[in-house]
Amino acid sequence: MADKLSSTDRRRARVRRALRAAANGRLRLSVHRSSKQIYAQIIDDAQGRTLAHASTLEKDVRETIKTGADIEAAKIVGKLIAERAVAAGVKEVVFDRGAFIYHGRVRALAEAARESGLSF
Repeated sequence: MADKLSSTDRRRARVRRALRAAANGRLRLSVHRSSKQIYAQIIDDAQGRTLAHASTLEKDVRETIKTGADIEAAKIVGKLIAERAVAAGVKEVVFDRGAFIYHGRVRALAEAARESGLSF
C-alpha cells in the first residue's frame, strides 16, 4: 500500500510537475523558507548540479541583516543569488517556490532576483 503524503508534500510535487512541463531545459531557481532563514539555489536538473546558492546563513549576509526571517533579508538573498547566477552565465531560470505560497518573503526574493538580472 502506498504511503499517504502530507498536503505539503503533495503541493511540492504538484509544483515540481508543472515546472518540469514548463521548463524547456531551463535551470531551476529553488527557494526554501524556514521560520528563521531563507535559502535559494540555481539547480541544473539535467546534470544534477547546483550552480549557485545564497542564504541568510552566510557570514557577509548575517552581518548586514537583523534577522534572517524578514522581507529585507529575502531581498538581499534574491539580489545575491541573481548576481552569482549571472556570474555563472545563467540569465533564464524557472522559479520553483516549492510548497511555499508566492507571498511575503518568497515574493520579495523573486522580485529582487528579477531586478538584479534574472529572467523568469
